[in-house]
Amino acid sequence: MPRALSNPPVAMQYRQLGRSGLRVSALSIGGWLTLGGSVDRDGSVRILGAALEAGVNFVDMADVYARGEAERVVDALLRERAHRGQRRAHLVLSTKVFWPMSDDPNDRGLSRKHIHESIDASLRRMGTDYVDLYFCHRFDPQTPLEETVRAMDDLVRAGKVLYWGTSCWTADQLHAAHAICDAGGYHRPTVEQPQYSLLHRDIEHDGVRDAAVALGMGLVLWSPLAQGVLTGKYDAGIPAGSRGESTHWVSGYLSDRNIERVRQLGALAAERGVATSALALAWLLHQPGVTSAIMGATTTEQLAQNLGADAIALDDATTAAISALFAP
Repeated sequence: MPRALSNPPVAMQYRQLGRSGLRVSALSIGGWLTLGGSVDRDGSVRILGAALEAGVNFVDMADVYARGEAERVVDALLRERAHRGQRRAHLVLSTKVFWPMSDDPNDRGLSRKHIHESIDASLRRMGTDYVDLYFCHRFDPQTPLEETVRAMDDLVRAGKVLYWGTSCWTADQLHAAHAICDAGGYHRPTVEQPQYSLLHRDIEHDGVRDAAVALGMGLVLWSPLAQGVLTGKYDAGIPAGSRGESTHWVSGYLSDRNIERVRQLGALAAERGVATSALALAWLLHQPGVTSAIMGATTTEQLAQNLGADAIALDDATTAAISALFAP
């Protein structure tokens, strides 16, 4: 396999989040499965600090990540930055609500009760009095959509949330939420967070990408490297101690066909002197409507390989080669 090269440091790009006035870094960092979980708090703060030093300004969390520990990493980060005179206002912080946080029947979903109680708990864990983005982590079919929309509008008006968004909602659900907002004069959702990568391209075909663009929503992407498969780390098999040994999130991608495609992507990347993962991220960042790709990392070395992906220029030949290689 061609060696994946680290990318030279370059200035980070900042992009408008949909039609809002908020600007977020094209590469962002999230805490799912890593920060506060598989990576301890001190290591997590180091990784976040390295990302911020490289120009990342968007940190994406959720209450359910490591049962609140990922959010507590943000508190530790903010304390460290405050000690050095750095302002919380320079960060775009997000978290999410939906998944159960206990066995209590009301401690889940998108009811007014759960939304209001969850944001207060998240703010306490994160050590801040507001979040920039608050995501409905899934759609809740058991709660009237108008109740959810009005509860999110309440939080915006109260100043606890600056913008709200959705994650893994369908095109019809996005349109329905916007229709309720427009009819009632409520704040619209500004951002959708879907799964999107070269190996998971559903939003191109199920209407979500088109709906988000038409509604003026930004797209911030989770799992843009297909749980690490698009880094090339699984090209020669499953490394001992890797996530591929223990989670279905990885195993679903590990077909012979996918591994061969990633090997060829690695060859394209090596010819251009960039890491395989960085080329995969660069392709995503050239897709319509995409604002930011949320990176995950367990070490600062992993992070360094991906930084600079937003500055990789894709010529027509490279774009055509990648498109042909990963055609559905």
